[in-house]
Amino acid sequence: MSSLKEICGGLPLHTLPKNRGRKNGVPHAPVRTPNLTEYEEQLALKNSLRYFPPNLHQVLAPEFAEELRHYGHIYMYRFCPQIEMRAYPIQEYPCQTIQAAAVMHMIMNNLDPAVAQFPQELVTYGGNGQVFSNWAQFWLVMHYLSEMTEEQTLVMYSGHPLGLFPSHRNAPRLVITNGMVIPNYSSRDEYEKLFAMGVTMYGQMTAGSYCYIGPQGIVHGTVLTVLNAGRRYLGAENLAGKVFVTSGLGGMSGAQAKAAVIAGCVGIIAEVDEAALLKRHRQGWLMEITNSLDHCIVRLREARKHKVTLSLGYHGNVVDLWERLVDEFNKTGELLVDLGSDQTSCHNPFNGGYYPVQLNFKEANQLMASSPEEFKVLVQESLRRQVAAINKLSDQGMFFWDYGNAFLLEAQRAGADVGKEGASKGEFRYPSYVQHIMGDIFSLGFGPFRWVCTSGSPEDLAITDSIAKSVLEDAVLQEVSDSVKQQYHDNIRWIEEARRHNLVVGSQARILYSDQKGRVAIAVAINQGIAEGRIKAPVVLSRDHHDVSGTDSPYRETSNIYDGSALCADMAVQNFVGDSFRGATWVALHNGGGVGWGEVINGGFGLVLDGSTHAEECAKMMLSWDVSNGVARRCWSGNSKAYETICQAMEQDKKLKVTLPYKVVDDNILKQALLTLH
Repeated sequence: MSSLKEICGGLPLHTLPKNRGRKNGVPHAPVRTPNLTEYEEQLALKNSLRYFPPNLHQVLAPEFAEELRHYGHIYMYRFCPQIEMRAYPIQEYPCQTIQAAAVMHMIMNNLDPAVAQFPQELVTYGGNGQVFSNWAQFWLVMHYLSEMTEEQTLVMYSGHPLGLFPSHRNAPRLVITNGMVIPNYSSRDEYEKLFAMGVTMYGQMTAGSYCYIGPQGIVHGTVLTVLNAGRRYLGAENLAGKVFVTSGLGGMSGAQAKAAVIAGCVGIIAEVDEAALLKRHRQGWLMEITNSLDHCIVRLREARKHKVTLSLGYHGNVVDLWERLVDEFNKTGELLVDLGSDQTSCHNPFNGGYYPVQLNFKEANQLMASSPEEFKVLVQESLRRQVAAINKLSDQGMFFWDYGNAFLLEAQRAGADVGKEGASKGEFRYPSYVQHIMGDIFSLGFGPFRWVCTSGSPEDLAITDSIAKSVLEDAVLQEVSDSVKQQYHDNIRWIEEARRHNLVVGSQARILYSDQKGRVAIAVAINQGIAEGRIKAPVVLSRDHHDVSGTDSPYRETSNIYDGSALCADMAVQNFVGDSFRGATWVALHNGGGVGWGEVINGGFGLVLDGSTHAEECAKMMLSWDVSNGVARRCWSGNSKAYETICQAMEQDKKLKVTLPYKVVDDNILKQALLTLH
């Protein structure tokens, strides 16, 4: 068993570790099929061997070649560390600066088997959200971090540590880019080749920026989504007896069952992978499991009738579940589902993100590797069937939304009936949850703000919970709009529920949705708690890139931007750049995210609070920009809620001056102007 000191000592080259290959008993990433040419295979080997001195190439080249042929990527299993991978208390990491130790804490949390989806393949979530491309990169990054001073910055190119470069105390300690492929080559097929060759990487959102906090983050987002879906679609504050049907219990989607219980509804979640289903059941995140559709229908009816909260995991394909619900309606006239969505990893549909109904899980994995084109045909047929069933139930009054996982995008590509007459690019028959449910929340400046207590102490987390709750309770008493007050109340309720449901998996972390004022106030109060010794160690602030300003994607985060700029990524890039010189400890820019390679650009950050005055100043400056950037962009695109929010911000901060749009009131003026051209 290695120690942290050994892990930080650099690649073990003097005596090579034993090549143990893939571990049994842990989930593994599906086999990739990059279809490399012989020349590209040689490049992949060369690129991997560059991490090692020539005297080791004769040993390593054959096994790296075998990994490439068998798994479609060189993970370097020989160098998978023999250490209990978890977020150790920050004081245990050898380092020159506490900021570097905080980053190491976050990296090891991302790779903790209790947190990571495929830990040996360095995949945190989403089927292909990599922390690094291979294990050599892990060793080098940990070594660099242990040596880093406050006058150096570590530069990361898609998992590859380019090196430590001179900078200064106020510069970010890390600058991370993932997947920055030239747009004309940012296609899915190109990605498979480039990843296999080891030259680019899909960092998802918080995998490749080291900020994932386990499924708690998506539990919270799903709770808010379901609550606000009930308000919008059903006119209901109380969801007792309302039925929510969805799919996915793997990485982030594993949060859906717990979210349904916290929201107080009946959640039926389909999952094809028995290991993922059993994991959520063991965790207590899933109340019941079954492989019988008959039992599903019986329990659904019982829970619906008696208005009891239930999360039921169905071990089977969600297409079978949707089609059975259609059959029940056809037989009885009873619509058994109120709300529906999907959280399979449809951004990656042909490599394990979506499983076709025609095959069982084992058969699908075999066909995926042996005949990718045949597998793709079955996936697209399955998507068409799923949409057909959803459409029938929707026509009867069930409300369905796209969860930003590229489900409707891939269904459209498969030829499913998801079109919307007169729609712009990115719009479908069913709205994105950002368009109908969360978009207004983002426009108010609320988004997924979170923190990690690097002491690893539950007591520290409890103190930060108390601090955050107190800040939000004070905010409710201030003169704010009803919609803002509702967000504060929802998040006060969340903090209480999060404690009660024991949502910590991995690091001692918490998430809530807060606006600019709330984020700054919570950060300042936590920093003060560290300075006073009430909190025993530094706290790392971050957020999901899926936030007010963090991400440009026409299929999710910016799907409610209607001025034609939803395809533009200026906001995410400006977010990344702006955070970097306003005090972030590290910044990250990614191509990829939750809706797929080439469909989205994400900007993210990490900020270490250490109790110092400097940390407080950084938090105030950086968090303000991190929110106001996106609110100002939404304001300029014509969003009235964002307009009101940014005007209030300008009243409170005289340094802030945003270009405000004039409203084009009369469509007849536009029509007349265009008519003159004809």
